[in-house]
Amino acid sequence: MQINSYLTFNGNCREAMTFYQECLGGELTFQTIGDSPLSKKMPTKMKNYILHATLKKGKLILMATDIVDEKPLEKGNTLALSLNCKSKKKLKSCFTKLAANGTINHNLETTFWGALFGTLTDKFGNHWILNYNSNN
Repeated sequence: MQINSYLTFNGNCREAMTFYQECLGGELTFQTIGDSPLSKKMPTKMKNYILHATLKKGKLILMATDIVDEKPLEKGNTLALSLNCKSKKKLKSCFTKLAANGTINHNLETTFWGALFGTLTDKFGNHWILNYNSNN
């Protein structure tokens, strides 16, 4: 089994996912509401909203949408995206890029379990945990 992260935005999914592609690399695809069977049921202003986006790079799969339930979208601290990197260099690069215009919650440091670790909240309010463990 595999768990994939699925993010929900309120009209800025394309911007966010493009940002994540710039930070992490990979292939990014979008399906808009206007290009789907839902198009006829949705208001004209939503035609360019993202129904489904996927960012793929190796085993990394990050999915997202602009489709919000009837309840308002509320960002909280109950969801984080955990990114395990293959090198210190990649970890530092991703951390710096994801932290741009965001907030560093825990600076990168070597932990008691031997990993280089840090946490941040990106400019879209999403929480990230970044980890590089040279022992793995």
